[in-house]
Amino acid sequence: MDLTETYFYTATITNWTHLLKNDAFKNEIVNSLNFLVTKRKIKVYGFVIMPNHIHLIWRNLEMNGKEFPDESFKKFTSHLFKNLLKKDDTILLKSFLVNKADREYQFWMRNALPIKILSREMLEQKLTYTHLNPLQAHWSLATDPNDYFYSSCRYYEKMDFRFNWLTDYRTDF
Repeated sequence: MDLTETYFYTATITNWTHLLKNDAFKNEIVNSLNFLVTKRKIKVYGFVIMPNHIHLIWRNLEMNGKEFPDESFKKFTSHLFKNLLKKDDTILLKSFLVNKADREYQFWMRNALPIKILSREMLEQKLTYTHLNPLQAHWSLATDPNDYFYSSCRYYEKMDFRFNWLTDYRTDF
């Protein structure tokens, strides 16, 4: 991902495991995004956290040390996930064990999918998709997109600023 470009980004939990069904893991993602926004490393225009993947519409603003912010995000949340599972579910933790030189566990699949946003229209289409994701029949997480807590939908539809680290895309596009 290039700095200063906006992307629709999908990251998936290894083996499609429903790790993010638990709110504790969702909260770690929210807190990590908030941290990177506060440090002015990223802007987040939209998001949804699903049971086994996340969709973000975001922009890397500057490097986080030697790493791109998206890399820092995955590394840091993986560390937090490991600590939560060590405390609460060592059996599930074992399912994330890998035999790699650079890590003991892998929580995020390696092939995160960044799609560069080329226009405001494209951003709006991806944002709509993101907000409607919890309503898909195979998820059935909500009947109204505004009712799904871990999403930016209420920010845009109801002016709900519970995720005060979001940036309204209309100010930048």
